Amino acid sequence: MRALTYHGANDVRVDNVPDPIIEQEDDIILRVTATAICGSDLHLYRGKIPETEAGDIFGHEFMGIIEDTGRAVNNLQIGDRVVIPFVIACGHCFFCQRDLFAACETTNTGRGSIINKKGIPPGAALFGYSHLYGGIPGGQADYVRVPKDNVGPFKVPTNLADDKVLFLSDILPTAWQAVINAEIGPGSTLAVYGAGPVGLLSAACARMLGAQTIFMVDDNDYRLAYAREAYGVIPINFEQDDDPADSIIRQTPGMRGVDAVIDAVGFEAKGSTAETVMTALKIEGSSGKALRQSIAAVRRGGVVSVPGVYAGFIHAFMFGDAFDKGLTFKMGQTHVQKYLPELLEHIEAGRLQPELIVTHRLALEEAAMGYKLFDQKQDDCRKVILVPGAAAGTLGPGQMDRALGFNYLQQRPKTF
Repeated sequence: MRALTYHGANDVRVDNVPDPIIEQEDDIILRVTATAICGSDLHLYRGKIPETEAGDIFGHEFMGIIEDTGRAVNNLQIGDRVVIPFVIACGHCFFCQRDLFAACETTNTGRGSIINKKGIPPGAALFGYSHLYGGIPGGQADYVRVPKDNVGPFKVPTNLADDKVLFLSDILPTAWQAVINAEIGPGSTLAVYGAGPVGLLSAACARMLGAQTIFMVDDNDYRLAYAREAYGVIPINFEQDDDPADSIIRQTPGMRGVDAVIDAVGFEAKGSTAETVMTALKIEGSSGKALRQSIAAVRRGGVVSVPGVYAGFIHAFMFGDAFDKGLTFKMGQTHVQKYLPELLEHIEAGRLQPELIVTHRLALEEAAMGYKLFDQKQDDCRKVILVPGAAAGTLGPGQMDRALGFNYLQQRPKTF
């Protein structure tokens, strides 16, 4: 089969690799019909995630048709159309029984224990995300082996296009969990740092839940323009405003700050020159720029919700400020399985339209080009979907919006 494989920093290729086979009784073999490039994949692409090896198959956002099942699979059958959560959970351990699927303590048998030094079991294995997270081949491929079938795969209606349900695999539940953790409700004020796919869908979810004012901070004008038109955010470009938190505070009642902040950037946030040097030299694990801004922008008693990926320790965390303001922090990998039924209902009702963020649809054979477009933000790229089996050049590298004459202003839900 064909699959996207890693060959070193900024070097991915579509290669011939062995077809997956049933290894455990609760495995399935999935024929992938759609997969996507996630912002988290760019950390791997840039060589920033340890224990990523040549030949690793990327991809943790995918869906498809079941081609084969193990003997212990009892809730799905060959021919079913399913979305696959990026988190691989057993369903019966201490954490899974508490719906904390991303903390599953049985599925990551890779090298995740090196993340900490205290012998604490690692969290759940993830598809296509290095040997720290189990070394499980990902879904940017023609076929993929999916373990723990009785817990993960989520059956979706055949009348909904792949684009509408694909993001149930990761970024929509991730945005949803971030907004729920931020305690957003009618009348809330919110700041979102990062206008990538998770940041955009966070704004969509927050609007649906009744947020009154949403600020969005990024350095990319075309993404901020989309967020302003689609979700009614107040855009702030940090290349033009070197202290977005101050600008946010000045636009809130009583200059108190917003009720909550979502940090959808993570450890590769653009920081100071000193911070860049420290992270390059491994003196610091992650850039803390977005996190410091989040602490500054939120009001006393507010919430900082962090779906962005962080690793290691952070310089100048500002813990004293967080203590003084009485802040609550909520963060971590997404407990995807917990949210899927509810989110599917919102999609079916038209309250959420995650497919609107898609700009590029490419054949799997063009995946390397897709990574470059997404990483370098070329051609106004917001989100790339890859289609296995399609011939290169048949889907078109240009913006999906342009090619289809798509007008997201006419088709988005009117929530503000």
